[in-house]
Parts: sequence; structure tokens; C-alpha cells
Amino acid sequence: MSRSLKKGPFVQEKLMKKIVAAKSEKQAKSIRTWSRDSTIVPEMVGLSFEVHNGRNFILVKPTEESIGHKLGEFAPTRKFTRHGGRMAKEQEIAAAEAEKAKVTAVKAEEEKAKK
Repeated sequence: MSRSLKKGPFVQEKLMKKIVAAKSEKQAKSIRTWSRDSTIVPEMVGLSFEVHNGRNFILVKPTEESIGHKLGEFAPTRKFTRHGGRMAKEQEIAAAEAEKAKVTAVKAEEEKAKK
């Protein structure tokens, strides 16, 4: 459920002060924040933020299209490794072997061309 229009978008007060200061100074330094639940407002466009994902800071550069979204949406907290199991591993091994075969074929052709 979204926030009431009467209340307006949520932006942490401390973060808003940093945004105003950065806009007035025209500094290129990124703003570090732990406030993942702050909404991206038009004043943030053009600045760069480092949003904490629980482990480290992820660089986020808000654009016109990202206005209304939350900062945390652009800093994932979980790392996706991959799907699969035995079948996926077999396919991966087959692809690696095919790549090795291509490389050896190219090297063999190069050696023939040199002779």
C-alpha cells in the first residue's frame, strides 16, 4: 500500500539537508546514506548516492524515470548466484568444453597458416 498523497513522499530529514547542501555547493562527492526507505524526489536527480545494502554501499544515480521509487530498490540486499542443479552443471561443463574445442581449432589453423 502506498503512502497517502496528503502526507507527501518520505525523505529522511537528515538526507534532505545533505541534498540541499550538495545542490548549493555543486559538489561532485556522493552522499552516503542508510535510508533505503527514502523516496527519490526531483531534487535528487543529478546527484549520486551511496546506499547501504547491509554489507557495503551501492552507487545509485537517480534519473527522471526513477522519481517516486525508493532508494533501496536500486541497492539489492541479496546476491543471486544461479538456478540449477546437476542438469545446469552438465550444461555449463558442455559449454566450457565446446569453448575449449573452438580455441584449439583456431590455434591449429593459425599454426597451419604460419607454416
